[in-house]
Amino acid sequence: VQVQESGPDLVKPSQTVSLTCTVSGDSATTGDRYWNWVRQSPERGMEWLGAIAESGRVFIREGLESRASVSRDATKDQFTLQLNSATPEDTAVYFCVRGTSIRVVPKRPGDYWGQGTQVTVAS
Repeated sequence: VQVQESGPDLVKPSQTVSLTCTVSGDSATTGDRYWNWVRQSPERGMEWLGAIAESGRVFIREGLESRASVSRDATKDQFTLQLNSATPEDTAVYFCVRGTSIRVVPKRPGDYWGQGTQVTVAS
């Protein structure tokens, strides 16, 4: 299984961080599937942001419910993160993670992490 993040690396304050994760090689796997978003910054460490289950159920980190959304396009093997009203505090490396639950932080064997993409929120 491979996962790869894509999206703009610079976002202006108040705009939306919009990231896409493309998944490949997952069709032959078994077990529960959850597609997660995680970010890491020196100030905040590793933070789980949200996830979408194969059932379509969405999970969002407490405190981000009003700003974050996660969706999935199964026809394209992609899932997305949108984080509205961005501030400089949202500057981080963002990772997509294919796991078997939403408990992907700390890292566990058997989960699949992308390389991460740096997003900077600045004017």
